Amino acid sequence: MATKAVGDNDFATEVLASSKPVLVDFWAEWCGPCKMIGPSLEEISEELGEQVTIAKLNIDDHPDTPGKYGVRGIPTMILFKDGQIVDTKVGAAPKAAIKGWLESAL
Repeated sequence: MATKAVGDNDFATEVLASSKPVLVDFWAEWCGPCKMIGPSLEEISEELGEQVTIAKLNIDDHPDTPGKYGVRGIPTMILFKDGQIVDTKVGAAPKAAIKGWLESAL
């Protein structure tokens, strides 16, 4: 399962109301570290797709949601479960570190 793009308009339905956990990657086109973790998130989405949805929110196109959740630097990954924040990770990391963090938070 590939990553899913979300925005300000569908965040509540796609993330907060989701029946399974959702990892939201807050990113931007101009962010080098964001582009570095993009392929890793795609692979993790394929590997853990049954357990978690991985969504990406472009902060330049959708500025309201990052402000609501206190996103100050990118990449920021926030894991939501039952509409609540479960854990947050700021900054780029190797795929194994992101996957390990995600699995321990699920």
